[in-house]
Amino acid sequence: MATEGNLEAPTRHPLDWKNPDFYSEASCLNELERIFDICHGCRRCVSLCGAFPTLFDLVDGSESLEVDGVAKQDYWKVVDQCYLCDLCYMTKCPYTPPHAWNVDFPHTMLRAKAIKFRRGDVKAAEKFLASTDVHGQFAGIPVVVQVANAVNKTPLMRGVMERVAGVDKDAWLPSLATRKFRSAAPKARATVVKNGGRTPGQVAIFSTCYINYNEPGIGLDLLKILDHNEVPYVIVEKEKCCGMPKLELGDLASVNAAKEANIPVLAKYAKDGFAILAAVPSCALMFKQEIPLMYPDDADVQRVKDHMWDPFEYLMARKRDGLLKTEFTTPLGHVSYQIPCHGRVQNIGRKTEEMLRMIPATMVNTIERCSGHAGTFGVKKAHHQMAMKIGKPVFKAMATMKDGAKPDYISSDCPLGGHHIAQGFDVNGLGAPELNHPLTLVRKAYGLK
Repeated sequence: MATEGNLEAPTRHPLDWKNPDFYSEASCLNELERIFDICHGCRRCVSLCGAFPTLFDLVDGSESLEVDGVAKQDYWKVVDQCYLCDLCYMTKCPYTPPHAWNVDFPHTMLRAKAIKFRRGDVKAAEKFLASTDVHGQFAGIPVVVQVANAVNKTPLMRGVMERVAGVDKDAWLPSLATRKFRSAAPKARATVVKNGGRTPGQVAIFSTCYINYNEPGIGLDLLKILDHNEVPYVIVEKEKCCGMPKLELGDLASVNAAKEANIPVLAKYAKDGFAILAAVPSCALMFKQEIPLMYPDDADVQRVKDHMWDPFEYLMARKRDGLLKTEFTTPLGHVSYQIPCHGRVQNIGRKTEEMLRMIPATMVNTIERCSGHAGTFGVKKAHHQMAMKIGKPVFKAMATMKDGAKPDYISSDCPLGGHHIAQGFDVNGLGAPELNHPLTLVRKAYGLK
C-alpha cells in the first residue's frame, strides 16, 4: 500500500530520452494525466509557479471537477508554464522517488517539451533567444556592441522586438560586454597547488555564456578572490553553452551537441585534478544533474559531475580545509540575498549566505524562494507579467531587513535573477539598493580592487 509521502530524500532516475517511447505523444499524455491527478489531490505546489494554478483552474473549471474532465489538448497550457526550476521535486512533492507513485513533474514536463519541439511547435524566435552562443558572439566587437546595447534600451526598437521576437518590451535585457571575459581574464598569480582534504588546490573556470558575453566583471571578481586566496586557476581551454537554455525548450539534440563539445574538454581538467567552477547556478546544475541524468553510463560525464563546484561551495570547503582567508576589511552593512532555484537544487546548503555572514558588520537577510525569472521565461511577452507576479513575494521580502532597515545591497547567485529582482524593486516602488553579485560583494569585503 502506498504511504502518504516520503520518509527518504528524493532520488532522480535517469532520463530515458533515447527510448522511442519517450517521444510518443499518447504515452506522454497518459503519464501527464496520471501525474496531474496526483497533483490535483495534493495541491501542495500551488504557490510555486504558474504551472500548478493553471492545472488546478482547468480541473476546477471542468464538468467533472477531476482531471478526467480536462481536455488533453489543454495539458500543453500547463507544460508551457513550467520552466524547470525543479523546486516542486526538491522541496514540495511528497511523492517523488523512492515513493511508489514515482512523480517527477519537471522531467515529465521536459518530456512534453521535447515532443513539442520535435513536432515543430517551437517558434524560430524562441530558438534564437535560447541560442546564447550565437547572439553572444557580437560581444567585444566595437560599434556593434554599442549599437546592440542602444537598441536594447530604445522604446521603439523594444516594441519591434516584442512584435517580431516575442521579447516583452518592459523586460530587463542584458547588455553585451565591450570585452569578453575569456579575453579579459588575467593569468593566475598563484602557482603553488595546495590541495585540501576536501578541495583540489587548482581551479578550472567554465566561463558560462552570461559571464563571458554579458557581465565579465562577475567572473573577474571570482578570479580576484581566487588570487587573494592563493589558488591557481586556468580558464577552460574552449567551451560552448552548457545547454540549459536548449533544455528548457526541449531541444535535446542541441543539448547533446553541447555535451559532445564540452565534456571531452572538461573531463581532461577533472582527470588532472582540477575543481571546475561555474559562476552561474544553472550552468553548474547542467553538469551536476541534467547531463549526468541523460548519460548515466558515460564515465567522463560522471567524472565532470564529481568535479563541478558552485564557487561558494568551493570557497566554504576551502575554509573547512583551513585554506581560506577570512580577514575582511570592508563591512557591507545590510545585504538582502536570494538563493536561486538552481542553487538550491544542487543540495549544497546555504554556502553563499555562510560566507557573507563571515563579513564583520554585515547583516544578511536571506530569501529562499523563486525570483520568477527562470532564464528566457521571464523576458518573453507571454510570460513576463507572470514572472513578475511570481517574484513579487521575493521583492517584498527582500525590501526590508529583519530589523526593519532597508538593504544597502540586493544580491543573488543567479545574475539574471538578480536583475529581475532589481526590476521588481523598481516596478513596485521598493527602493533602489545597489545590485551586486555575491562574488562582487566578497571581493569588496576583502578590500580588493
